[in-house]
Amino acid sequence: MASTLSNVVRVKCMHHTGIISNRLRVSAATMTRRALGKRFLTNGGILDNMVGDGSIFQKEISDKEETKQKLATRMCIIGSGPAAHTAAIYGARANLQPILFEGMLANGVAAGGQLTTTTDVENFPGFPDGILGPEICAKFREQSLRFGTTIHTETVSELDLSSRPFNVYTKSKHVEADTVVIATGAVARRLVHAGADEYWQKGISACAVCDGAAPIFKNVPLLVVGGGDTAMEEASYLSKYGSVVYIVHRRDEFRASKVMVERARANPKIKFLMECELVEVVGDSKVVTGGRVRNNSSGEIIDLDLGGVFYAIGHDPATAFLNGQVALDSAGYIVTAPDSTATSIPGVFAAGDVQDHVWRQAVTAAGTGCMAALEAERFLSAKL
Repeated sequence: MASTLSNVVRVKCMHHTGIISNRLRVSAATMTRRALGKRFLTNGGILDNMVGDGSIFQKEISDKEETKQKLATRMCIIGSGPAAHTAAIYGARANLQPILFEGMLANGVAAGGQLTTTTDVENFPGFPDGILGPEICAKFREQSLRFGTTIHTETVSELDLSSRPFNVYTKSKHVEADTVVIATGAVARRLVHAGADEYWQKGISACAVCDGAAPIFKNVPLLVVGGGDTAMEEASYLSKYGSVVYIVHRRDEFRASKVMVERARANPKIKFLMECELVEVVGDSKVVTGGRVRNNSSGEIIDLDLGGVFYAIGHDPATAFLNGQVALDSAGYIVTAPDSTATSIPGVFAAGDVQDHVWRQAVTAAGTGCMAALEAERFLSAKL
C-alpha cells in the first residue's frame, strides 16, 4: 500500500538471474520528472513503465498525497499555546510569514493547550483582574493573526527533518519549511476515579502554581496526589492557602528526594496518607466538597472534607510524532542547547513545555517562544 505521506517507487529489475527490488521515497513531482521511458499503463493508481533493458518500473501513487495542498514558508510552528503564538508574533513581525498548525484536539486538548483547561489566570502580566484560560488563548490567537500568521486547525501527523527544507505533513497539507518551531507542550496526567470528570476544574486541578491561589482554595482542606518532588513542592506551595494539605501516595515510601520529603514533613500544615489511593471526589455539583481515600493495606475507606484536589503525577510531553528524529531526554522532553531553544537538528527549535519539565508556566513558555523565533530569524540570516 502506498504511503499517505510520500510516494513509494518500486523498481523491479527482471534479469535472467532473478529479481532485484529497491524502495525509494521521493516526492510526486520528483517521480514525474524522473519517469523513464514513454509508455505508461494505469491501473488502480499503479503506473508501469517499460525501460529499455526490459525492466518494469512501477510507481504506486497515493491519492491522498496527490490531493495535499503544498505550501512553503520560512517558519512553520507546531503548537497552539503561549509558546507557539509568541513565536508566531515575533516571526510574523520579522516578515517570516509563519504557518502555524494549532491541531484539531491534538493530545485530547483544544487549541490553546493546557491553558484552555484552566479557569482564572491571575499570574500572566497585563491582566490585573485575571482572565479566563480560554479567553487569554483566544487573545494569543488574535494577535498572531493580526501580524500575518497563517493558522491551520490541523494536527501534524509526520515530520521529515532529514534535510532542509523540512517537510511537515497534515491530513490535507504538505509544508516545506526553512525552519520549524516545535511548541506542542506537555499534557498533565490525570487520575481515573469517581467524580474525576465531573469536578475537573471545579476543584480538581493538575497545577498548584497555576490555580492554587484561587479564592476557592483558600482556608479549606486540600489534597495532593503523588509521591515525587512535584508533589512535595505543590503541597508546600498550597500550604500557604489551604487550612491543611494531605499528600496521598499509594506506596509506603516516596520517590521524591530526601530533602524535599524532609521539608514537607517539617511543615505543620502538611499531613501524609501513605499506601493510600484516591477513589472518589464528591461535591455539590458546583465545587469539590470532599473525597474518599482507600488504604491499600487494610482496605479502610477514609472520608475527607476537601475544598480542592491536585494531581501531581507527572506530565507527558507531546513528542511521539517526532519519531526519534530530535534528541529527547529520558522523560521524552526535547533537549535544547543551554540558554537556547536550538535542538539537535540545525534549524529546528523547541519552545514551551515540550522542552521544559521544571517551570511549566504560561509566561515562561511565552519567553521561550520569543527565543525560538529570534533564533530562527538569526539562523535564516546566517544562511543567506
